[in-house]
Amino acid sequence: MSFQIRGLDAEPFAPLFELNEADLRAIGAQRVHAVEADAYPCRVSLTRVAVGEELLLLNHAHQTMATSPYRAAGPIFVSRTARTGLYRGELPPMMRDRLLSLRAYDADAFIVDAEVAEGDDVLQVIGRFFADPRVAHIDAHFARRGCFAARIERA
Repeated sequence: MSFQIRGLDAEPFAPLFELNEADLRAIGAQRVHAVEADAYPCRVSLTRVAVGEELLLLNHAHQTMATSPYRAAGPIFVSRTARTGLYRGELPPMMRDRLLSLRAYDADAFIVDAEVAEGDDVLQVIGRFFADPRVAHIDAHFARRGCFAARIERA
């Protein structure tokens, strides 16, 4: 089964980088700088950012269907310099070696299946989920912190 993982669109986040710290705080966001090479996964580029890079930590609604009890939002990092990443048939760098919680949703945003996997096992779970015709998309979360990682769609 072919699939794709696309990062979030950078455009809506760009103006937020121009806000001062008080204005960021007012919307529940904060400016951070990466202090470790492997700790800041950008949800736009779907990569880990370099030490010293500027990011915003903010809340993002990723499961937005109003009629679903699974509506969800949570914290994400967005890098100032990020360009939208697109990965077809492969995992983005930030998802390749992390424990992921994978949640398969139908067209009405109800969970059809869920699994935790890491490494190459993630690809097997994606294939199994998309073998089910009810599955419209899969949301991946970083299992340890629970943060939204990316949406996986059929390609």
